[in-house]
Amino acid sequence: MVVLLQPVTFNSDVYVNPKCKPSPVPVPVIDLTDADAKTQIVKACEELGFFKVVNHGVRPDLLTQLEEEANKFFAMPQYLKEKAGPPDPFGYGSKRIGPSGDMGWLEYILLNANHHLSSTKTTAVFQQTHATFREAVEEYMDEMKRMACNVLEMVEEELSIEPKEKLSKLVKVEESDSCLRVNHYPEKEETPAKEEIGFGEHTDPQLISVLRSNDTEGLQICLKDGSWVNCWRYSSVFFFKSEIYIQVMTNGRFKSVKHRVLTNTKRSRLSMIYFAGPPLTEKIAPMSCLVLKQEDRLYKELTWSQYKSHCYKSKLGDYRLGVFEEQLPFYMSNV
Repeated sequence: MVVLLQPVTFNSDVYVNPKCKPSPVPVPVIDLTDADAKTQIVKACEELGFFKVVNHGVRPDLLTQLEEEANKFFAMPQYLKEKAGPPDPFGYGSKRIGPSGDMGWLEYILLNANHHLSSTKTTAVFQQTHATFREAVEEYMDEMKRMACNVLEMVEEELSIEPKEKLSKLVKVEESDSCLRVNHYPEKEETPAKEEIGFGEHTDPQLISVLRSNDTEGLQICLKDGSWVNCWRYSSVFFFKSEIYIQVMTNGRFKSVKHRVLTNTKRSRLSMIYFAGPPLTEKIAPMSCLVLKQEDRLYKELTWSQYKSHCYKSKLGDYRLGVFEEQLPFYMSNV
């Protein structure tokens, strides 16, 4: 039996009011074994910032096993789960999304994906579970890293980015600041009067992210005209999102899509997101191989650490690109 979260008191802006298109957005489907995959990936990143991949090479039984083990964790008594939290930033968390007061109808695990799950809070996540959970998580993160690097290498080849592995190396190195987030949106005892937000609208700051969920709907993305569209759930495929980091590095050529998750009253939703992040000391700026003239650059330079600090001080739905933009006043001391 899944342990339900206690009721959450939402602010008035948490309820879903904007017009939402009922039909799913035609998300590009890309076969990673297709000879033309790299061209399709770049086009999807330019037009939508969102696509799904098939023939990715991840074992179906690994996906099933990890989902089962994660559900076992979230079904544990609350007091046992809280021994692994609150996140610092890694570990178990419930309702509160980040340090700036954002709330959601969910509980989650946040894990460091590049340091062998060695932090105290990360280790605590697995102390009350069977060893197979940790083993499945480690294998899954290796697979996500492999797939993310594969996609980034296709981008590098298609855009003739120099030096080679400019993007993928940021994820491959041991210092990479990548993480895995497992979100659990429990079913509710009663249907709310209005649809509620499980995870509020936002863009993610990393380089690229890889998302999958169980066979439960809820994910929505925002189109250029401001309308929200549903993304059909697919438990056997992976969604990719180009994020703010790569939008800056491509000087705005790639798009970071705004997205959110609605709660579902019929069944719980489980999603897993691998965020491919660079080392903390890595500088974020438009790549000179893509933007030859300094005056053509739309964004300033920051380190990943400085930008993360800015994000942690902001609200979930804040416009996070403003700190980079050339036309806005900017002082390093304010980051």
